[in-house]
Amino acid sequence: MPTYAYACKQCGHRFDVVQSFSDAALTECPECGGTLRKQFGSVGVTFNGSGFYRTDSRAGGGAGGSTSTSSKPEATSSPAAAGS
Repeated sequence: MPTYAYACKQCGHRFDVVQSFSDAALTECPECGGTLRKQFGSVGVTFNGSGFYRTDSRAGGGAGGSTSTSSKPEATSSPAAAGS
């Protein structure tokens, strides 16, 4: 069962609750009786198995990105030098 984080809008009390997907969301703060708001955080996802490479999700800095960028100017300059 997933763990949900809640925060009270009035007093700022924060707590976690283990709830089933079918359970209704909590609406009342156990500390002051104020309105609750569900908190959402980032979740890390890792894809494992064949076909998933460690460098696929990297932005820039990858060997594939820098090699293709540097090889294009060389390819265009080589035929121009040979044609002259």
